[in-house]
Amino acid sequence: MNNRKSAGWLWFLTGIGFSILWPSAAVATKFGLQVAQPFVICITRFFIAGLLMLIISHGILRKRLPQKHEWKQLAIYGLLNISLYLGIYVLAMQHVSAGLGSLAIATNPVLISLMATVIFGHRLRLVTITSLVLCMCGVLLAAWPLFKHSFATPGGISLLMLCMIIYSAGVIYFSKQNWENLHILTINGWQTLLGGIFLLPVAIATYDKTKNVWGFKMLAPVLWLAIPVSVIGVQLWLYLLRDNAVKASFWLFLCPVFGFIIASVMMQEPIGIFTVAGMLLTLAGLYLVQKYKSE
Repeated sequence: MNNRKSAGWLWFLTGIGFSILWPSAAVATKFGLQVAQPFVICITRFFIAGLLMLIISHGILRKRLPQKHEWKQLAIYGLLNISLYLGIYVLAMQHVSAGLGSLAIATNPVLISLMATVIFGHRLRLVTITSLVLCMCGVLLAAWPLFKHSFATPGGISLLMLCMIIYSAGVIYFSKQNWENLHILTINGWQTLLGGIFLLPVAIATYDKTKNVWGFKMLAPVLWLAIPVSVIGVQLWLYLLRDNAVKASFWLFLCPVFGFIIASVMMQEPIGIFTVAGMLLTLAGLYLVQKYKSE
């Protein structure tokens, strides 16, 4: 009985930790953008996180290196999940609020469900369409008052939606590959490092030293993105998924709640009736699609 209770507490604390760390990425990104260019933040984050995970995987745990076709899989996954998704995400965060960035991330389960249905030729169910409409309306409703206060722009919202679609494609690609016995830290480490390498030419071509203030104000958010978010947050999520994938998905409901709270406390972003209504619509859409999965 005590073991079961301990396991329950561990699962609960892991879920709470994930729900706080995951949306905190949006706030950290906004702080970083105040003193650095988008791709400078990306490259620094990816190289720190990737190298740290590979040191743990190969240097400490002594896990094997990828073989032959696995390098191609890692390169494609890194391109989708790191270079394109996070590269576009940091660009979008220049034009939207941190809270809105967290809310958009939470819509991923619905987009993944819709894309999987389209790609694999399954029948498009009403619940999937309804969930998507609710989530999209929720994001737009939450964004509506932010347009007046320059907390969001139509271009920023469009970029945010584009990177969510790319992320969903990356998740589907990952799930359909045969990774054999390749350790998850090895996969995450190499895809993060390769994604950073692919983005490096763009960062070099667009680099402007007058727009980057190297120091604590830049390194603090970058290190937060690299270690608590990219390393610890991902490992917490994987623990939840391995325990129970359906139950794990419900922790995504808390991400936008914590995201708006963190953004309000750290960046004084407004939380009004439109924000709450938009968040509730998005949560309703997420609940519908997760309820359908569990059944």
